[in-house]
Amino acid sequence: MKPIVKTSRRDFIRTGSIAAGALMLGPALSQLALAKPGKRLGVALVGLGSYAGGQLAPALQHTKNCYLAGIVTGTPAKATTWAKKYNIASKNIYNYQNFDEIAGNPDIDIVYVVLPVSMHKEYTIRAARAGKHVICEKPMALNAAECRDMIAACKKANRLLSIGYRLHFEPHTQEVMRLGQKQVFGKVTQIDTGNGFTYNGDPNAWRLKKAMAGGGGLMDMGIYAIQGSRYTLGQEPIAVKARQEKTRPQLFKDVDETVFWELKFPGGQKVTGKSSYNHDWSYLRARAEKGTFELQPAYGYDGLDGKINGKPMQIPNIIQQAAQMDDFATCVTLKKQSRVPGGEGLKDMKVVDAIYRSLDSGKWENI
Repeated sequence: MKPIVKTSRRDFIRTGSIAAGALMLGPALSQLALAKPGKRLGVALVGLGSYAGGQLAPALQHTKNCYLAGIVTGTPAKATTWAKKYNIASKNIYNYQNFDEIAGNPDIDIVYVVLPVSMHKEYTIRAARAGKHVICEKPMALNAAECRDMIAACKKANRLLSIGYRLHFEPHTQEVMRLGQKQVFGKVTQIDTGNGFTYNGDPNAWRLKKAMAGGGGLMDMGIYAIQGSRYTLGQEPIAVKARQEKTRPQLFKDVDETVFWELKFPGGQKVTGKSSYNHDWSYLRARAEKGTFELQPAYGYDGLDGKINGKPMQIPNIIQQAAQMDDFATCVTLKKQSRVPGGEGLKDMKVVDAIYRSLDSGKWENI
């Protein structure tokens, strides 16, 4: 059945509910190493938009290694509502003017940046300088150059940086990684993947402004498909050729609407992808020498589903963000690098940058 289209892409790709995911959560999260007994790390969410309110804050009610300790918002009414709903102490509530004072707050261990893309670099660097470990939502930044600056700043401050790639902690996705990277059915020869939704929201929203979002459907949705190809093969692409279509130019006058690309990998696989703000896509299909496997939906918040050689995977769903944040809290406690560090975000943005260059040149572009 075709999903109901929402005005927010985050509402669209959410295919289930936090409550439903919680029922299936136990086995997966129980595998995570716990932080030191009695020490749950405090997380401050920076930016209280739909993802923070609809996904991250609810997920933090199910985490074992961390909890919602603070918030940063420029809207006083939101601060009041959130403080009451989540019992957040007034001393742990900040705005964008006094954000740097978070440095002196021992309740906050991790800052999760959930702002428009154009603000990711600034607040990641400021959080690191304030002595906090950082999770930055995807896409990591406006371009690869900004990613490098963020990585360097966190390294200088001796703080861990992770990107909000929740699917690396999702069991269907992990099975796809295993099947592809371990060559369970032989070498993967072909991948086709797409992610998108039909945007019918506010025509003045920040994600339709290039200066704030960096781009359109490619930045917002396509990064999942790029990730899907990379983690299925366990390889990095070396070149890309892309084209785009725009059927609603008035709405998407400043950003891309629908983009199609082909990625060239060292192994010679045929890898195609697409992203859109005007098509409802969420799938990944892989063909190997001796079998096939797929996910559809492939990139939603919960409710992913998959098949191996045409048969259902029969894998339970989890609260992805809870698993993601618990894992990072463990990494902070054990002082070890996240499986999705800043370098992972940089790799994706190098591909995105090359796709945009190809759209301008009409040629293959090296990554």
